[in-house]
Amino acid sequence: MTYAIIKVAGKQYRVREGERLLVDRLAQDDGATITPTVLLVGGDGGPVLDPSDVKVTAKVLGAVKGPKIRIGKYKKRTGYRKHTGFRASLTQIQIESIGGKPVPATAKPKAESEEAPKQTPAASAATTISELPAGFAEMTVAEIKASSGGWDSGALEAALAYEQEHGKRKGAIAALESARAHQEGES
Repeated sequence: MTYAIIKVAGKQYRVREGERLLVDRLAQDDGATITPTVLLVGGDGGPVLDPSDVKVTAKVLGAVKGPKIRIGKYKKRTGYRKHTGFRASLTQIQIESIGGKPVPATAKPKAESEEAPKQTPAASAATTISELPAGFAEMTVAEIKASSGGWDSGALEAALAYEQEHGKRKGAIAALESARAHQEGES
């Protein structure tokens, strides 16, 4: 699952694994694990509207105060002036897992490591970094769009495969597919 919509303290939040967010004050100690109500789960093949079997776990990191809000009241020609302030009491939580076991942020997911041996030699050769254009991993979407017109078909295929596996930036994928279609149209 890539995201979930949860309900905490009467408000709804869209969350992902590893994300930190501020919610209204909870009556939990620091380090406590909570399981908020799951309203919707989505990401893998579309939203799941009945997430009764999906569980989201979150860890309470601590209590914090929100930003100070200054409130001033004034009535003209009467000398009435009143100033007050407000700071919300909040709790910071971190989403540990959505659905199943928590995935450590530093470790690679098992799904990616299992897919690598299953690839054919031709597919793995196409995604080698040596065939990628120089500095492709650091390029922005605008730079990819501007420079992809001058690349050969092998570099375009390698860049597209790399982007689909690693970056998954929609703009970069669209630019590479457009450049590939333009090259095929000229041939």
